[in-house]
Amino acid sequence: MRLTPAFRASLVACLLSSGFAARAADDPAVNTVRALYTSFEAALKAGPGDVRTRATAIGSNLSETMDFPAMVRIAVGPKWKDFSPEQQGALTDAFAQYFIATYATRLAQAAGGRFTVKPEIETRGANRLVQSEATSADGDSSQVDYLVGPAGRIQDVYLNGDVSEVAILRGNFAEPLKAGGADELLKFLRERTAGMLAAKPAP
Repeated sequence: MRLTPAFRASLVACLLSSGFAARAADDPAVNTVRALYTSFEAALKAGPGDVRTRATAIGSNLSETMDFPAMVRIAVGPKWKDFSPEQQGALTDAFAQYFIATYATRLAQAAGGRFTVKPEIETRGANRLVQSEATSADGDSSQVDYLVGPAGRIQDVYLNGDVSEVAILRGNFAEPLKAGGADELLKFLRERTAGMLAAKPAP
C-alpha cells in the first residue's frame, strides 16, 4: 500500500505528538503536581477535620512542592529588596504558614472531590505549566494550572486557567505594605493564619 505524502505527514505528526505526551507524563513538573494532589487526597480520606488538622496533614508536602521564597518575593513586589534579611526570612516563614492554612481551609470544603492531572505540559521559558482539573462532590469542575520552576517547585497557581494566585496575593498585601511595610505585612499574615487555624469544622 502506497502512503500519500499527506498521510505520511499526518502519521509522523501523530507519532511525535504521542511521544511528547508520554515524555510529558514523566516530566518532574507533572510529578510535582501529582505529589501535591496525593497529599490532598490522603487528607480528604482521613475524614472530617478542622483546618488545623488538615494544615498539619498537608503542610510538609506543600513546603516541599511550593517555592514559598519565590512566591512571597513576587507577591510583595519591588519593596522586597528594601527589607532586611531578617524581615525577608520572617515574611517567608509567615507566608508559608499562611498559604498552608489557606489551602487547608479550601480542602476542608472539598470533601468528596477529586483531582485530575493532565499529562500534557506547556513550556514557558525555563518553567513548565501543568494543567489539572478539580472536581467537587457535586460534579462541578474547575481548571487549576500550576507554574513549576526549573527546580521542580510550584511558583504560581492559576485558577480557571488565567487567574494568578500570586497576583491576588499581591493585591491583598498592598494595603498592609502601604500602612507599615514589612512589619505590618508580617502582622497581617500571622493574624490571618491564626484566624483560619482557629476555625471550627462545619457541623
